[in-house]
Amino acid sequence: MRIRDMGVAALSAALLTGLAGTAVAEPVTDGRPELRAAMDELAAAGAAGVQVRLHDARGDWVGSAGVRELGGHRPPSTKGRFRAASITKTFVATVILQLVGERRIELDAPVDGYLPEFGLDERITVRMLLQHTSGLFNYTGEINPDGSFEPGIPVSAGRELVENRFREFTPEELVGVSLSKPPRFEPGARWSYSNTNYVLAGLLIEKITGTPYAEQVEHRVLWPLGLHETRVPGKRVGIAGPHARGYFTYTEAGVRRTADITELSPTAGWAAGEMISTTRDLDRFVSALLAGKLLPPPLLEEMLRTVPSDTGGYGLGVRRVDLGCGSVFGHTGGILGYDSFMFSSRDGARRFEMSATIGVLDQTDEPALAKYVNALKTVMDAGLCGSAEKMASRPGKSD
Repeated sequence: MRIRDMGVAALSAALLTGLAGTAVAEPVTDGRPELRAAMDELAAAGAAGVQVRLHDARGDWVGSAGVRELGGHRPPSTKGRFRAASITKTFVATVILQLVGERRIELDAPVDGYLPEFGLDERITVRMLLQHTSGLFNYTGEINPDGSFEPGIPVSAGRELVENRFREFTPEELVGVSLSKPPRFEPGARWSYSNTNYVLAGLLIEKITGTPYAEQVEHRVLWPLGLHETRVPGKRVGIAGPHARGYFTYTEAGVRRTADITELSPTAGWAAGEMISTTRDLDRFVSALLAGKLLPPPLLEEMLRTVPSDTGGYGLGVRRVDLGCGSVFGHTGGILGYDSFMFSSRDGARRFEMSATIGVLDQTDEPALAKYVNALKTVMDAGLCGSAEKMASRPGKSD
């Protein structure tokens, strides 16, 4: 089982084309016909269900499409929890930068000085971990220049994946898999997304504080912002509270089968992608972060300073996506059964959060996957820019 990120491979290509700012009133659910149409299109393209939260000049809006579970009739709850996956990285990077502000970590110091037990290249710095410029092999697997896939942690496909989804990993195992492979490039030479970086970041937090990284996320971010629906699950395989079901579809002996994959071991993600949240909590988090409520101005600017990446730019645990209506900052996430988005304009005036649960989509079917990914992009465009059609007439539109 490998966690995915919406910026990897084909998903990345598609994206190319707290409290501050949170409204007091309850979001409305009517109106927004273009966004609703895009959400319906996503449900038709392979998502079992989708929920969206939006804030812009027209106010706050929430809505959902599709179903909470296959075979049912209830729409997904707009207050439902979901696996936020790689959005975890933004929380982890925030904690690291807080420790930098406390002078307990140096951003440009070698990671090997803090975690000597792994024998890392001494040129790899803390900044390189957070910015994905370390060159370390991605323990969830890498796509080679020739298009072939080089696996990382033991993975399986089809029925085996479903049957082994409760397998547990330790952070040290995940790093060990990465270090058993040659680095992809010299430290700092370029950008390449690697979940290994954030497992090491989690271990760094634990080494410096002497406590689990999850406790630091809770004490420094979740509790101060009142993010009561957000969890760092650890070894807990389920999602507590209201939530939509996620699925995994595969073909066996010529027969397409769909399995409920909602319950799984989150240990394959750990500090790189295990967190569970809601659109409301993510909105409060990104609002507070960009408003400077979690980091002092110099460190926030460090976080948002980007290098070229697959979606436009990548800072320290933050993606920059360049849309026709301007750049937005945040992160994406993908894990078996769930895809998630959290983005905001720099001033917080436009914010967008989404969770899509995967339904009968067979992700080995490339045309079907491309249709699903394009539908995800259309929802994001419609939410943040008004509509995909309107973007075409705006200057600076990304391809």
